[in-house]
Amino acid sequence: MATLAEGQGAQSYLSDQSFFVKLSWVMAILILFAFAQNAALGRVDIPKVPYWVHIHGLAMLTWLGLFVNQNRLAASGNIALHRKLGWVSAFVVCLIVGLTSLAGVRAVELHRQPPFFDPAFFLMLTQVGAICFGGLVFAAIVNRRDTERHRRLMAGATIILLDAALGRLVPFPLLGGEMGEWVTTALMMVFVALIAAHDRRTLGRVHPATVTVGMVVILAHLVIALAARSGPVIALAARLSGQG
Repeated sequence: MATLAEGQGAQSYLSDQSFFVKLSWVMAILILFAFAQNAALGRVDIPKVPYWVHIHGLAMLTWLGLFVNQNRLAASGNIALHRKLGWVSAFVVCLIVGLTSLAGVRAVELHRQPPFFDPAFFLMLTQVGAICFGGLVFAAIVNRRDTERHRRLMAGATIILLDAALGRLVPFPLLGGEMGEWVTTALMMVFVALIAAHDRRTLGRVHPATVTVGMVVILAHLVIALAARSGPVIALAARLSGQG
């Protein structure tokens, strides 16, 4: 959301920007609901949650607010404010990437990862997720002059964030960590499919940025699954957890 594409006529994006506004609301509400119900069911002992997790949660809330409002600003044609808030978003993204990486490492060190994940898998889940989120936002910023690509990559970055939210809705204790992650991947791909269907209605084809997002979602989970089985990652996770 660094800036709306420059140099394109308003009609090139305003005619279907409402789709991206609605999509942003749906994803934001889903993420908020997933974490809220998880706390309401008593699965989180909030007073014992480390301070960096609270900061991470605040950064994520800030991102969701910015994501929804940036799409709304684009729809209203308030491009000047959209661009200004875009650079605030870039700072928040850097914060989220760093905090996600830190939270993953510290969770393994303190044996705080969910019991259905082994340390190596959870370590890769957090690190690869952080890289994919940051990478898609960076790609969106680089392509900020191309509205169609920019907004799809931004939506894709937020789809990556759905992983943690869906993990609180999918029955991981029954499925196990790795199988549960493939279920969340399939659910994340539903959102990619919604964008692809919109592409076909409005553009007559699936936009390359949508294809890129879908590939990132699938490849990320392949990398996580394979890396978690590798000797160096297993050894690293064991050292972090004090077992190596």
